Amino acid sequence: MVVDEVDRHPWRFVDAAYDRLTCAECGGALSRGPAGCSACDRAHGYRYAAIEVDRPGVPPGNEHALRVNVSVVRRPYGISAKEVLGRRLSLPILLDGHLPGTAQAQAARAVLDKGGTAAEYAEFVHREWRGGPSA
Repeated sequence: MVVDEVDRHPWRFVDAAYDRLTCAECGGALSRGPAGCSACDRAHGYRYAAIEVDRPGVPPGNEHALRVNVSVVRRPYGISAKEVLGRRLSLPILLDGHLPGTAQAQAARAVLDKGGTAAEYAEFVHREWRGGPSA
């Protein structure tokens, strides 16, 4: 029922529903199958029709950032390994209610672009993003 009416449910419900359904085409979790699986491609696109509301006490936009990062991590096809790594490693700080400003996000990405390790990126994000947006 949830995946038949994604525009009537919070994105987290839709995401959880997809995890519990098997794709009839590829046999994987619905929306997470390989690129080119038409059923998963369609379901992945539909996930953005779901309702998105910021949680109380978090900066506006935090829920959107969280939603996009979850989407990328769940279906990384066609996205660079650095981008997937950065989004995966920033999930804990977003879940904690923080949101980087543009300058903070760009500075974090520069850590990976300069050859920084996952640990260096995570340390940077946790240190720099806890204060909220700066740009």
